[in-house]
Amino acid sequence: MYLDKAKKEEIFSKYGKKDGDTGSAESQIALFSYRITHLTEHVKSNRKDFVTTRALTQLVGKRRALLNYLYDRDIERYRAIIKDLGLRK
Repeated sequence: MYLDKAKKEEIFSKYGKKDGDTGSAESQIALFSYRITHLTEHVKSNRKDFVTTRALTQLVGKRRALLNYLYDRDIERYRAIIKDLGLRK
């Protein structure tokens, strides 16, 4: 399995405000980004897998909504997470 408990804890400890913080926007955005990169590789090799393509599109939308939320609330946190994850605007 590509996303086990240890990997989730690693992402949450790196991007969360404190250890075990799973609810902050930054930690959720980081988790979505990890899942998006994994699903993108799967869709590249299985181009007719439309269910996964739809799930990938939904994840991108969720991440975009969280990024918009963060942009509206605190622009500095938004800029920091964009820089850390290497995302485009």
